[in-house]
Amino acid sequence: MTDIEFLDLRAAYIELKAEIDQAVTRVFDSGWYVLGAEVESFENEFAAYCNARYAVGVANGLDALHLALLAVGISAGDEVIVPSNANIATWLAISHCGGIPVPVEPVEQTYNIDPSAVEQAITKHTRAILPVHLYGQSADLDPLLALARKHDLHLIEDAAQAHGASYRGRRLGAHGDVVAWSFYPSKNLGALGDGGAITTNNASIAERIRQLRNYGSPSKYVNAEKGFNSRLDPVQAAILRVKLRHIDNWNKCLRRLAAFYLQGLANTDFILSHVEDWADPVWHVFVLRHHQRDALQRHLSKAGINTLIHYPIPPHLQPAYCEAGFDATSFPLTSRIAHQILSLPMGPHIDSAAAERVIESGLSFASQAVDIY
Repeated sequence: MTDIEFLDLRAAYIELKAEIDQAVTRVFDSGWYVLGAEVESFENEFAAYCNARYAVGVANGLDALHLALLAVGISAGDEVIVPSNANIATWLAISHCGGIPVPVEPVEQTYNIDPSAVEQAITKHTRAILPVHLYGQSADLDPLLALARKHDLHLIEDAAQAHGASYRGRRLGAHGDVVAWSFYPSKNLGALGDGGAITTNNASIAERIRQLRNYGSPSKYVNAEKGFNSRLDPVQAAILRVKLRHIDNWNKCLRRLAAFYLQGLANTDFILSHVEDWADPVWHVFVLRHHQRDALQRHLSKAGINTLIHYPIPPHLQPAYCEAGFDATSFPLTSRIAHQILSLPMGPHIDSAAAERVIESGLSFASQAVDIY
């Protein structure tokens, strides 16, 4: 029996091979290989998709976060409130500005940042709130925006996992001051290499990031500040332009698969993801929790079902942040989630037969686990 891949990236290329090959050839034939018309066209199309006025392409998702923070003025000693259970890239972007990540726990049902915890963490040194739209579901933005207005803070969104997701009927892309995106190959909108972007309705933020990404240069041979080399590659921009035309259909496939998992694995001792009424997620990954997570993962692996853990070591327990003095008791909910969470195979090219196998194997484990207790 063929193994079920966690995510089949090759399938997406095969589906769009003719379009992607044509787009890449167009770039090669153009003779323009850094920035240029292809990147500008993608920026305009992606901004329109996100209902934002501006998009700026950069080299990767971490750079998108880093430059977004710099563009709103985050610097040494500034505190930025961030989820305790996100990918470490969100924390690294703050650190690269000289800022201090201030972690807070998530809402257990959705895994997204808890606005009440954010409010308790605000100090006189806080300069920004940085929610992550984790696993493809929007964080609760209205209370976060209210806190930002109340305390004169910036709201920067990490939407690396949420291309096409909506909050209260409006697609993510311009709720906060600036939104950072990753186009890493595994994302819902993924390149065939690294890539990233920011979207915003703020012209000065967009212009600052355009300058920062290109050596701090507002015009050729003029360097207004010490900038970076972080430019979206035209080849990747061309590929993303193709995939952008298909992302809504792919997200529909992900929503159907998630609904199938939710229904098929209901009424077991699995803790399944909860979707708020105001959210329309795009299911970048499908996570569940179980008190015997490692045994569950082994069980699925024996059945030829590949899974991943997002994320096994929270940022506050990584060696990179040992100087902060956190331990496993610092954020108990995050630590518990990290020991229980498992991501099932998720992708727009997973067929119904594969999904049935995942559910059947999950249910067989659930029945065994019940027998143990």
